[in-house]
Amino acid sequence: MSESAQQVTPVTPVTFPPSFLWGAATSAYQIEGAVREDGRTPSIWDTFSHTPGKTAGGETGDIAVDHYHRYREDVALMAELGLNAYRFSVSWPRVQPTGRGPAVQVGLDFYRRLVDELLAHGIKPAVTLYHWDLPQELEDAGGWPERDTALRFAEYAQIVGEALGDRVEQWITLNEPWCSAFLGYGSGVHAPGRTDPQASLRAAHHLNLAHGLGTQALRSVMPARNTVAVSLNSSVVRPVSQDPADLVAARRIDDLANGVFHGPMLHGAYPATLLEATSSITDWSYVLDGDLRSINQPLDALGLNYYTPALVSAADAAADGPRADGHGASAFSPWPGADDVMFHQTPGDRTEMGWTIDPTGLHELIMRYTREAPGLPLYITENGAAYDDKVDADGRVHDPERIAYLRCHLAAVRRAITDGADVRGYYLWSLMDNFEWAYGYGKRFGAVYVDYATLARTPKSSALWYSKAARSGELAPVDAV
Repeated sequence: MSESAQQVTPVTPVTFPPSFLWGAATSAYQIEGAVREDGRTPSIWDTFSHTPGKTAGGETGDIAVDHYHRYREDVALMAELGLNAYRFSVSWPRVQPTGRGPAVQVGLDFYRRLVDELLAHGIKPAVTLYHWDLPQELEDAGGWPERDTALRFAEYAQIVGEALGDRVEQWITLNEPWCSAFLGYGSGVHAPGRTDPQASLRAAHHLNLAHGLGTQALRSVMPARNTVAVSLNSSVVRPVSQDPADLVAARRIDDLANGVFHGPMLHGAYPATLLEATSSITDWSYVLDGDLRSINQPLDALGLNYYTPALVSAADAAADGPRADGHGASAFSPWPGADDVMFHQTPGDRTEMGWTIDPTGLHELIMRYTREAPGLPLYITENGAAYDDKVDADGRVHDPERIAYLRCHLAAVRRAITDGADVRGYYLWSLMDNFEWAYGYGKRFGAVYVDYATLARTPKSSALWYSKAARSGELAPVDAV
């Protein structure tokens, strides 16, 4: 199309409903720092990151981006950008250092101050109770493979619900329990770094149980107006071909990525195909009478985290090498019972994480859950991209690739709304650059650039573009900033 044609051709703007939430997301261990202050004790991520060889460069979240001391500055920055929602997580060991017993009030006070600051700036807080930072003492007692951890989580949920439920209306029990179970206890690339296929499946069940019991605990102490959700990193799993063996492979991964959580949470049962495929690993005897009823609590909303689709086939017997599943390098698989499945790199441009950029997957995911749970409101609780951002000579950080990523994914969200999906908000991952788990500080997902030497914050071009979208409800062209 010529430049003159572009100027005269009318363009229908991509607009969002006025009530749509424009937010950003973070997690406690990735941004707070202050790991030894005010009674906080180690989490599994403190232990893991201080274990040689577990994180890039031996980097840790000890300081992170010092949000614990700079939260007022960070909230002011959100307000300047026009965000009307902020999703953050509570550090379990900051509130309940041993994972048992009474709360440390000074730990809760930090979150009380943060919530008050958000509300004073007109920003709606959304609290995630668990974003992977299990108190180390609970891991020492067996961690998520043990049933008691789910019971302890319910107590913790009640503590936080009582403290913040009068001011926070949006609650999320767990963030990406798949990562907690299968990267933490299966492949070992996440804390606590264990590599036991049976333990990973036990952990998945007890995370499900924690969600159900935690939901009940929250509702027992909070006003009825408050909503409870869970954030799942549900995978869009595509077969390489329609060959029956490839379809079986896709079903197996779909069960392990999705059905293992949404089956009991939304429908009160694990997929029969999952139980069959993993029967050589576990007999599932830890699923006790009443567990599935406890897990299957009515939800007020569902959070979906999306980055890239998965492409799979039946394994080629001659193939040997690392899995191309995008979940870190390990000799151990996070896919129990699926050793006969091969992952493939999907075609297309990639982010710094090596993840293919494919917004059609986000639309597909939204429409799947629109069918899977009709009538259940949806939020995109994470979506974003890592790039190798640099500060230019004028002190600016120009990241047109991230703007293009956000625009095409937000357009996919809007298309899903047009197609009948009830999507009520979008939380960009992440508000600012931070500790990216085993990748250390080398992967920058933030809309705000952080100079790790000075901790100075600089909004990138993508933050300014997203600010325009949040204020107008429209998606400007990529070069509008």
